[in-house]
Amino acid sequence: MQPSEPQARVVVGVDGSPSSLAAVACAAREAELRKAALRVVHAFSWPTAHTALDRAVSRPLRAHLLEAADRLLEEAMVRAREAVPGVEARGAVMRGEPLTVLEAESRAAELVVVGSRGLGGFAGLLVGSTSTRLASHARCPVLVVREPADPAGPILLGVDGSPAGAEAVRFAFDEAGRRRAGLVALHAWTTWNTPLPRPVSPALPCANEPSAPAGAEERLLAEAVAGMRERYPEVRVEQRALHGPTRESLIEASRTAQLTVVGSRGRGGFAGLMLGSVSQALLHHAHGPVAVVRGRDEEDMLQFGRP
Repeated sequence: MQPSEPQARVVVGVDGSPSSLAAVACAAREAELRKAALRVVHAFSWPTAHTALDRAVSRPLRAHLLEAADRLLEEAMVRAREAVPGVEARGAVMRGEPLTVLEAESRAAELVVVGSRGLGGFAGLLVGSTSTRLASHARCPVLVVREPADPAGPILLGVDGSPAGAEAVRFAFDEAGRRRAGLVALHAWTTWNTPLPRPVSPALPCANEPSAPAGAEERLLAEAVAGMRERYPEVRVEQRALHGPTRESLIEASRTAQLTVVGSRGRGGFAGLMLGSVSQALLHHAHGPVAVVRGRDEEDMLQFGRP
């Protein structure tokens, strides 16, 4: 009788590209940190469209394609064990489109890891729609492995103070605790995205005092991380409240971070959008891996099929 798999699971999508193999090594380390099993998945589909399989693909060709998929998967498994000897890794060739397969895999995963560029199956993860859609629809955090990062750098957390962003805060502190890394909690604001106070009288204008926004945004940042600082006293936290554009500030700060963590959408986004402009910008331009974490309200929307 085979032993059952641990409940915690890290899933990584592979297609044989250098980027996906880098994702495998990253996923193996994440599995080790979590004491979780690693599931290596290759999404495989026949090279046909709207055609009966038996008519379109000959038996020898089908055998050749399946053998190639098995070799690709074995290469990924070897890479995982090279990165983390002794990691509990299992592989699977799954029939279907990559996005559909990974979304289904995310339902039983603690984390899904993908590379930024692929060869066909995961092509366009960085500049196309696949990574954006996966980050929008996966049922767990999604880590997109971009260019190599400084392993000694801190975890960079983008804070917006929204209820949806609370899960990103928790995830970032978890990562910092597991990696024994420092954490930089960064909140960037401008006069355009800072809420205005209600006037004390209808006769008075609705406006901030010149020094009011900075103090309010610093308090927002402090309140967003206060509970987690108490829960993770061993994590060194640096709070940065910056007057400047959010996307540019986080992209610049990511240069020295080992991982950037953001929520899928924040307080400035439209309610119907599952992935905001900040998280999209970081998926495209951050200087290192990016984890996109959905809030609980967004999970509920997915669960009940609301956009």
